[in-house]
Amino acid sequence: MAITKSKLGTVQRMPVTLALMALIVLALSYVVNAMDRQVFPVLVPTIDKTFHFTLPQGGLLSTIFTLGIGVAGIPAGFLLDKLTRKSVILIGILVYSAFTLLTAASTGFGDMLIYRAGSGIGEALQNAALFSAVGAYFYKNRGLALGTLNFAYGLGGFFGPLFGGKMLVHSGWKTPFLVYGIIGLVFFVAILFAISNNLTEHEEVKEVQTGSVDHIPGRVWNRNIVIGLITAVVVGMSMYGFLGLYPTFLIKHLGYSPTQASFSLSMFGLGALMGIPAGYIGDVLRQKWVIIVSLVCGMIVGYSLFDVVTQPGMQALFSFLEGMFGSGFLFVNTYALMQRSVRPEKVGRASGIFVTALYLPSSLAGYLFAALVGSVGWGGAGLVQLTLMPIIGIVAMAFLNEKQVLVPRKAGTSSITTAGHM
Repeated sequence: MAITKSKLGTVQRMPVTLALMALIVLALSYVVNAMDRQVFPVLVPTIDKTFHFTLPQGGLLSTIFTLGIGVAGIPAGFLLDKLTRKSVILIGILVYSAFTLLTAASTGFGDMLIYRAGSGIGEALQNAALFSAVGAYFYKNRGLALGTLNFAYGLGGFFGPLFGGKMLVHSGWKTPFLVYGIIGLVFFVAILFAISNNLTEHEEVKEVQTGSVDHIPGRVWNRNIVIGLITAVVVGMSMYGFLGLYPTFLIKHLGYSPTQASFSLSMFGLGALMGIPAGYIGDVLRQKWVIIVSLVCGMIVGYSLFDVVTQPGMQALFSFLEGMFGSGFLFVNTYALMQRSVRPEKVGRASGIFVTALYLPSSLAGYLFAALVGSVGWGGAGLVQLTLMPIIGIVAMAFLNEKQVLVPRKAGTSSITTAGHM
């Protein structure tokens, strides 16, 4: 299954229709990835009750998969230097699907913690390879292309909790893990036989004219990468602090039913569907300011969720906005910015750094949020982690050197610039 780059033959650009069809299949596989991630918070109250877990334990289990993602992020970048992107995508899907199935067999806190962290390792491998492949192939519209993948994440984020909540009510907490794990294995087979290396192994450096990247630092660890790293940490801690215990907040603090709570969380995934326009906006406007404005909007939304809004309809609306700014605008544009801050041949490394920066600290986001709830209440926890913490990202982004960012096209040009480019 794993193919080394040295054994890879010549890759060629694909016809537009075939390239877009392949992108859809890859994006659908990422839907399953998101369904697996987003379903757990809905199941936490029931799992806590079943195993007699404390609130901090439940919060840790909700976000511990990000530890696996974060730990595997940078190694995934190095793995991408040795193996084909398609091979790494397949390995990732196989790993996270297996650990998702094992979660249903958990007997206590310890093994469940391992299984959830293990699923994150597989998700990191798929994420880094998938975003590198799509970002490289559709490099002229990188933000829009990555936004398409985030649109897929949004679909999974919407349907994962929604269907998971229904399966929880009808057949218990184990069923969602079994169903999503099996679907993951189906996509493993589909990608193995249906996706061509001509898409996944394309190297944009071969299509960038000599001298056009001279303004980009030759080293991976440059000033803009560090700024992107800081921003990614802030986004991850805030977003996963919200995701980890949001349904618990709705059920235990506001008195929502599990169905109402799962619907509100699903609206976060619906907001992430805005990744496509968010990516396009990042392509045609100054990405630095798109990120700064999105951080400010996210601060307002985060404060409203835990300190102002109580009605189900308004909670659903603000959960949608949290998904739009957090997962749509900030995830997509920070990811794209970090890829644009290195030379084309180092995109895989930049992707790995982003994945680690976003997800490794996020493994403690749910635990930190629960600890803050114990100290300053739900409103105070929301204020600290979702409103005050993003200020760090705004300050960091103010120092971005926009002259050392690869800008593939000028504002106002068509989003489809060349045959086969998205």
